[in-house]
Amino acid sequence: MTTTCFGDVTSSPGVLVASWYPPGMSDSEGEPQETIFLTLLNAAQRYDLKVAPHIEPYRDRNPINFSEHLRYFITRHGDHPALYRMRRGDKDLPVYYVYDSYLIPAGAWKEMLSAKGNLSIRGTQYDGIFLGLLVEMQHRYDIKKAHFDGFYTYFATNGFTYGSSWKNWRSLGKYSRQNGLLFVPSVGPGYIDTQVRPWNVANIRHRRHGKYYEVAWRSALAAHARVVSITSFNEWHEGTQIEPAIPRVISTFTYLDYEPEGPNFYLNLTRWWVNEFSNKLEK
Repeated sequence: MTTTCFGDVTSSPGVLVASWYPPGMSDSEGEPQETIFLTLLNAAQRYDLKVAPHIEPYRDRNPINFSEHLRYFITRHGDHPALYRMRRGDKDLPVYYVYDSYLIPAGAWKEMLSAKGNLSIRGTQYDGIFLGLLVEMQHRYDIKKAHFDGFYTYFATNGFTYGSSWKNWRSLGKYSRQNGLLFVPSVGPGYIDTQVRPWNVANIRHRRHGKYYEVAWRSALAAHARVVSITSFNEWHEGTQIEPAIPRVISTFTYLDYEPEGPNFYLNLTRWWVNEFSNKLEK
C-alpha cells in the first residue's frame, strides 16, 4: 500500500507506506526485506518524500516481540529525516500502519499501547502513532480498547468489508472524532484480480473511467477524514495501480490500461483530489 512513487511525484501525496518485516523475515513468496526499507528511506529523501512502515503480520507476531522489533526499527531508522511523523501533543511521532491487527486480542495490544500496560511504549523513545486495521464493525471498539491511536480500512473494494464500504465512512468518522481516534479511509481506483484469482468475480469493481475513484474520494471527504490513504502502486495483479500504464499483453498476463484517457490519467486525477483534500483541510 503506497501513496506515491518516487518517479511519479506529480500525484503529490508526499508519503509512501511500505511493507516492513523484522530482520530475516518476509512473506511466503519473498526474500527478507528489512534492508529494502532503508533504501526506500534514502530514495524518498532525495525526492523530498516521507515513508511510513506497513507492519505486516509476520510469523508469531505478538505485542512482546513487536515491542522488541519496534526498538530495533527505531534504533535503525528513527533518526532518518524521511521517516514519516505526525504531531501528538508537543512531539512528532513515527506513524505505524499495523496490518491484520485484529489477529491479536485487544487486551494483549493494550499491554503495549496503553500508558499503564506492562509493555508500554507510551512516553518512551519508542512511542508512535499506531493505526490498526478496521475490517469489521466490532473492530472499532477493539481498536479503542487496545489503545491504538486510530485505524485505517486498507481494502480498495467498496462493500468487501464493513471498513471498506463507503456508506459506513461517515459513521466511522464520527466515531473516531468522538473517541479521539484518527480515521484513515483507504481509497482505490478500482479492483480486479481475476487473472490471479479466477474465483473472485464478485469483488470486481470497474474503474468506470475514474468515476469509482472519484466517489471514493468524495466519500472520504464527506467523512471529514484528516488523512486518506491510497491502496495502489505496483498492484497490477489486483488492478489497483495508478502509475502510468499503456496497453500491454504477455503470455501470462494482460496489463490493464486507462485508454482512452491516456497513461497518466490516474496520476493526474490523484493530484487533483489531493489538492481538493488539502484545500479542505486548510479551511
